Amino acid sequence: MAKETALPLAFMARMAALLDEEFPPFLAMLNQRPVPALRVNTLKLSVEQFLALSPWALTPVPWCPEGFTLDRKVNIGTHTYHEIALYYVQDASAMAVAALTAPQPGERVLDLCASPGGKSTHLASLLAGQGVLVANEIDRGRADVLRRNLERWGATNTLVLNETPERLAERWPGAFDRVVVDAPCSGEGMFRKNEEARYHWSEAHVLGCALRQREILHSAAQLVRPGGRLVYATCTFAPEEDEGVIARFLRSHPDFTLLPAPRHEGFQPGQPAWADWPAAPEDQTPDPSLAGAVRLWPHKLQGEGHFVAVMQRAGDGPPAAWKPAQLVRLAPSDRAALEAFWQPLIGRPLPERLLLRPRQSQEVEVSAPPEDAPDTAGLRTAQAGWRLGVLRKGRFEPSHALAMALRAEEVSQRIDQAIGGELAARFMRGETLDAPGPDGWVLIAVEDFPVGWGKRVGGVVKNHYPKSLRWG
Repeated sequence: MAKETALPLAFMARMAALLDEEFPPFLAMLNQRPVPALRVNTLKLSVEQFLALSPWALTPVPWCPEGFTLDRKVNIGTHTYHEIALYYVQDASAMAVAALTAPQPGERVLDLCASPGGKSTHLASLLAGQGVLVANEIDRGRADVLRRNLERWGATNTLVLNETPERLAERWPGAFDRVVVDAPCSGEGMFRKNEEARYHWSEAHVLGCALRQREILHSAAQLVRPGGRLVYATCTFAPEEDEGVIARFLRSHPDFTLLPAPRHEGFQPGQPAWADWPAAPEDQTPDPSLAGAVRLWPHKLQGEGHFVAVMQRAGDGPPAAWKPAQLVRLAPSDRAALEAFWQPLIGRPLPERLLLRPRQSQEVEVSAPPEDAPDTAGLRTAQAGWRLGVLRKGRFEPSHALAMALRAEEVSQRIDQAIGGELAARFMRGETLDAPGPDGWVLIAVEDFPVGWGKRVGGVVKNHYPKSLRWG
């Protein structure tokens, strides 16, 4: 079956009516292979450093200085540099969301519908380790995926929650400088990459998504401080979920104004006339400010498609105060166990601010929360800061999150190999390693970038690389 016949007929009829003479190039582009793209992890290295390492020809993404597209035939998802989180595989148009959010280091930022973590890792990079990023995902399984991706990214100023938008709005009204709603949508911009998105599409699904998006935005608005920004995004082309949702939001929330987004190569304006598509009421004049939103079309740029609207709340003022995270003083024996691991091995100070969370009998998780972290008691919390490791029966076992946020040169005992080294490959397959040296914990690294922990006894390194990440 030809690929274009697999597209829903009702979808094609809608897009033909919307795009008119642009429909043929749009449809032709939907039947080409997706364009691979990556975003450099600037928490680990600079863009210039990555360009010196990259084995591929890279084309810059105009709206994202850390983003690059590649030849359609290149597979970047299985490379070692991806395994050690030097980059995130992300559609180029999706990179526009965090770029237009433009968080400033030190701010409080909420990513309300965050899994699997593409936008959250981007926001974390832009915050550069300062301020607080709260990444929320209502689905428990997807929240765990989000947590793992942020930990691999090396982000240390993040909290991962598994809550409803309504509960967060009740808990923290007006507490965030920027709130991002990358809304669950009908996924028309995923049609090139995901056959399942085509299968599940229907006009009823579009309308159901629009209803849920309006509910999420209502809660999100309550979380924004006076003068703060609310960013709404979808990966769909449906007017009901894009201009339609924003038009209704602005009518019901007059304290928000849609800001004209910066125009980059390939960006197209929002369409005010589509706000009440397919037919606007006779007494309804289109809101011209909707042209300030951004539409990214796959036939206009190297990307799958997105819609982004940046709105600002009226007024000016700091974020509302919240109850700070409740820190716990370690028992002397636990402190001694943690310092016995840390002091001889890691060349940066042990964080003074610590949170403890019991996990099992005689096992306690130790985390270092961000400076301005809120108390999350009573909320479903998957991650309350930088997870350092676990105290278990008088000893400390480091976490993978600790390894991925360190620099290799900060760890005195390490095994470092060049890209393609057999020892590193064996480690990522979960094997033990023969490596002479002193007993104790050792960091495995590739070209000075951490991969994970091993524990050496008698010249044999037992593998502590997470099972979920191991090759084959």
